[in-house]
Amino acid sequence: NRLCVYCGSSPGKGDVYSQAAIELGRFLAAEQIGLVYGGASKGLMGVLADTVLDAGGHVSGVIPRALYDKEIAHTGLSERHIVESMHERKSMMIALSDGFIALPGGPGTLEEIAEVLTWAQLQFHSKPCGLLNVNGYFDHLIAHFDHAVAEGFLRPEHRKMMLVSETPAELMESFRQYDAPVVPKWID
Repeated sequence: NRLCVYCGSSPGKGDVYSQAAIELGRFLAAEQIGLVYGGASKGLMGVLADTVLDAGGHVSGVIPRALYDKEIAHTGLSERHIVESMHERKSMMIALSDGFIALPGGPGTLEEIAEVLTWAQLQFHSKPCGLLNVNGYFDHLIAHFDHAVAEGFLRPEHRKMMLVSETPAELMESFRQYDAPVVPKWID
């Protein structure tokens, strides 16, 4: 009922990324799925939050006190949580969410989606994780996961845990059908 979306606090080049955030925001609101995100008003984060709010949806923002001013915290959210650290931010976002999506973003976005995928791989949670592969943005990351399988660092079952789609509707359908694999992480 709530999805965490990790994405850039910058808009990226061109309109394609902002349009994808708008499409996802409208989809979440129409499906009555609450948004959990990093609490900023700038970049894709702000576009996504504004779109969900404008469409009548619920938005929960989680932002560390140290970033409150730097990321220019969104002031119009349904609920805002100000926390003391990035670790607390990520933990709260995970606890509040039933699944995780990455839109394009920088190292923070990559770190956040990689962490929740790792936690799923370790069976700390069984929530779906997905990439909204806008304009082929995540093609290299997807290729990296495939390479990790080929080189024996990632089980194929764990590779399949990272769901990938180009549209919110297709990704959500994958989430609805998702059944977390129960296999050991370690490869002998």
